[in-house]
Amino acid sequence: MSPESTGQNEHYLTVFRRGFRTWRGNRPFWAGLFTMAGGVPIAYFPYANMHLGNVTLAMSTTAGAGALIIGVLLITLGLTMWFHHIVRVFAGVAAILLALISIPIANIGGFVIGFLFAMLGGCLSVSWAPGQAEADAASPVAPAVSDESVRSQAAPLSYEKSAYADGPTITGLYGGPAHPAHQPAPSGPAVGAHAEADADGGRHRA
Repeated sequence: MSPESTGQNEHYLTVFRRGFRTWRGNRPFWAGLFTMAGGVPIAYFPYANMHLGNVTLAMSTTAGAGALIIGVLLITLGLTMWFHHIVRVFAGVAAILLALISIPIANIGGFVIGFLFAMLGGCLSVSWAPGQAEADAASPVAPAVSDESVRSQAAPLSYEKSAYADGPTITGLYGGPAHPAHQPAPSGPAVGAHAEADADGGRHRA
């Protein structure tokens, strides 16, 4: 069995693909590709011959040298966009001008094919800009912690029912009443007597 069928070379292909994607994202890749694609037909058609049976059609003209120069310059500008993208604006403007000049000189811009590709590549090169790293929106930002919240979390208070007459008592972190001045409620038969007296309107006192 070959390594390709077993998937042993999958790791190398993945590394190459990711490396090429990174390299392509750091430069106007498509601008350079379209510019070089526009230079090929402009330089080729003036020197090409078409054979129709026994008839040979030569498309070479007196401006064949000019078409060759324009095509070579467009290919050079495309490579410049790839490997020296700091001058991408100059290369894009030059590609647009050469595409316009190729219309009257190089067989209507390589039968319009080279003209369109060179114009598209020049426009993409001028408009391209390097990307900027953005903050990850998925990672939440830690909220600012104030001193008051730290103090409130350091010594939490709890409300508990107490035997005091005044109701619930606030206790601290280590137990014990936070207000020791409360007096316990009276217990025994006197409590019932006082309760009956209050219910009777205070007319009968125990």
